[in-house]
This record gives sequence, structure tokens and C-alpha cells, in this order.
Amino acid sequence: MDAISTRGLSKYYGKTRGVEDVSLSVPGGAVYGFLGPNGSGKTTTIRCLLGMLRPTAGEATVLGHQVTLDGAELRRRVGYVAGEVHLYERETGRWHLDYVAGFRGGRGTLTDDLVERFDFDPSKRVKELSKGNKQKLALILGMAHDPELLILDEPTSGLDPLNQEAVYGVIDERIAAGRTVFLSSHVLSEVERVCERVGIVRSGHLVAEENVRDLLGKRLRQVEVRFAETVAPSFLADLPGVDSVTALSEVVLAARVKGGAIDMVLKRLAGRAVTDITIEQAGLEDVFLEFYRGDEPANPPAPVAGEGSEGPGSVTSHRGGAL
Repeated sequence: MDAISTRGLSKYYGKTRGVEDVSLSVPGGAVYGFLGPNGSGKTTTIRCLLGMLRPTAGEATVLGHQVTLDGAELRRRVGYVAGEVHLYERETGRWHLDYVAGFRGGRGTLTDDLVERFDFDPSKRVKELSKGNKQKLALILGMAHDPELLILDEPTSGLDPLNQEAVYGVIDERIAAGRTVFLSSHVLSEVERVCERVGIVRSGHLVAEENVRDLLGKRLRQVEVRFAETVAPSFLADLPGVDSVTALSEVVLAARVKGGAIDMVLKRLAGRAVTDITIEQAGLEDVFLEFYRGDEPANPPAPVAGEGSEGPGSVTSHRGGAL
């Protein structure tokens, strides 16, 4: 069963597109990466999934609930960590933990464990915390009640490598326990590290949705070949799947090759005297950039209004990073 499913999800701000005709599916018990640059529609999509924004058209189902009908029940079962952390500056971390716990009938089962794992001092006031420690507090607030679905928007922003690994460890454990994670991130190595499936959004449209393994299988590889004698770029350029060939010297060619074309390149090379060959596999970043080559469409999505608004209710939504 899908933990998240959307069909034709669209949100307009007047005549300006936020997202349009987004249809995605997030399998239960998996980590789904949601990728796109700033302004591409990621936050708009997330807020529609959480019932914070009402879609202009289409529908979204989260954990079996229609988000426009069952918002209260949905938010009880979901944990949310927002991309921008806004907390009460004069209150302590412990106050925030107790405040959110009051809405949930008591301290979450993971609270103390997360405080220890993130090496977080809850006795300090928020105004005394670094950006990284504010992020830790937001993560604890979003994860402490062990939600069935975690929606994380740039969860490791401001964290050092040690605490980034702690976040990945918690995600791995939640998945092992049957939970689902929807991860929006600019850190593509992070997505490649933890996600099984990804959706790529561009200017409000979902332009790709695939398993990470399948997506990486289509990536371009950088091939560098040193020959025993002079060779022209045309020696490899005519092969299907060879994206480009550059002569680094009279005897060295560098080519960008699609994954399925490597065998043809090697067969072609078998007919020449080759002294050295290097094949570098491109990462998810290279695949991602393939979707963003060329000019952006002329109608970019609008930013979501109200980010970081003040108010006690926000501590359990986007202010404190928890739902």
C-alpha cells in the first residue's frame, strides 16, 4: 500500500503556478527522495500533503486519508520537520519538548534517545542555540512520537557530519521498524545514501519518478582512454550512447557515455592499442543535472506565503518542525 499518493495535484497562487498535475506514489516502508532546486514546488507539494494548503485541483491521499477531509487524524500520524526552523527564542528546548508532548498525551517514546544521540542540551534557551542545535531540536520534535510517516525538508541543514550520520541512522531504524520517510533535500549524496525511490520536480512539474538504482543505471559515465598512437575524437563519437568526445591530447580521449553503451565502447577499443583506460561512474548529482540542462520554463513557481509565521500553533506545525 502506498503511504502517499497524489493524482493531478495542482496548486496555483492566482495565475502563478506552484505545482501542476503532480502524480506521485510513495511506497509504505520506504525512503522517498523529493528533489528539485529552490522554487521548484517542493514546499508547496509538502504543504498540500499535510493539509496546510488546499490544492487548486487534484487529490492527495496520505496513510489512507484524504488530506482535505481528514487533516486532524493525518497530522496525528505524521512527523514533519520544516526546511526553515522557527522556534520560541525565549523558551528552552525542554519547554518545546514538553509543549509538543502536551498535544500528544505525553513524551514521545524516542525523545530521550534522540536527545542523547544528537548530543542536544534541552536546558538552553533557543536564543542561545547555534543553527545546528536548533535543527537538532526540530528533528527531535518531529521524530519523538515515532510517527508512521516522516516528512523531512532539508533535515541535515546546519548539522556537522557526525550528526548527519546520526540522522541517517535514525532514518534507517525507522524504515526497519516499518515506517515511511519522505525526504526533500538538496544534498544529492544524502538522497543517494538513504533513498530507494526519487521524484524530481522542475518548475512545478514532476519530471521523473524512479527507483534510485534504475535512475543511476541510466547515468552518464566519464571514460578516459590513452592510446599507443594518435587517435581522433571521431573514433568514438559515432557510437550510439556516446554523449560527447574530447581530445585531451593526441593520444588521450575523454568521452561521456550512457550506461548501456559502455560495452560498445569497449568493443570498439578492442581493435586499437590502448595503454590505459579509466571509467568513472557518475553519481545521482549528474543524473539530476541532466534534467536541468537548458533554459528553465518561463513561468516559475511562486514561493509559498507565510513561511516562518509567528504563533503558538506553529510549534506543532511548521514553526517547531513537528506535526
